[in-house]
Amino acid sequence: MSFIKNEKGFTLIEMLIVLLVITVLLFLMIPNISKHTDAINNKGCDAFIAMVQGQVQAYEMDHNEYPSSISQLKDGGYVSKTSCPNGNGVNIGADGKVTEVAK
Repeated sequence: MSFIKNEKGFTLIEMLIVLLVITVLLFLMIPNISKHTDAINNKGCDAFIAMVQGQVQAYEMDHNEYPSSISQLKDGGYVSKTSCPNGNGVNIGADGKVTEVAK
């Protein structure tokens, strides 16, 4: 029987170095990602307002009047959520214009 004495593989030191490099990269990336969370939520709110504005127009076509509140759109099945991804609410004006309301 012959034993293989020269096995190919990673040593413990090599594995620890790879884990160290991955850890350093994660420590560098996590703060960068958390900084952009607010910007992402604000862009999501802009998109939500545009979507609600479209639903206000659809409601106006169906009922010949603008909805008085976002809850009226929700009750009618036009929207499923009543607030932006960043937690701010939305307001529907008398002219049907949708605006963001800060908490």
